Amino acid sequence: MGVQAYKQVNLETSVNQASPHQLIVLLFEGALNAIRLAELYIEKGNIAGKGQAISKAINIIDNGLKSSLDLEQGGEIAENLDQLYQYISQQLLLANLHNDKDKLQVCFNLLDNIAQAWREIA
Repeated sequence: MGVQAYKQVNLETSVNQASPHQLIVLLFEGALNAIRLAELYIEKGNIAGKGQAISKAINIIDNGLKSSLDLEQGGEIAENLDQLYQYISQQLLLANLHNDKDKLQVCFNLLDNIAQAWREIA
């Protein structure tokens, strides 16, 4: 329990001290970690854990990454990211329904490419 409490405090400190750019990086990391966790749960046959991990990834994408887009000022880039995030969320739902590790890997790769580009902006 002590380790979990430390992780929570450490995460809260990271979030409180993060710039808007760093917050987006943290969202990407959270989604990517959740997808990796879902893959592990599929391998171990933990269906409930897989579902929770995929739900977490979708939540981060839809309520974090997608909602942070400025579709009015962001132009074509924001629209393309919005569509890509929608596609990734749909693929994650399908991966959840079919225990499809290949779909999870595609989603991971797509998100990781965007995350790497975002990290390089800094």
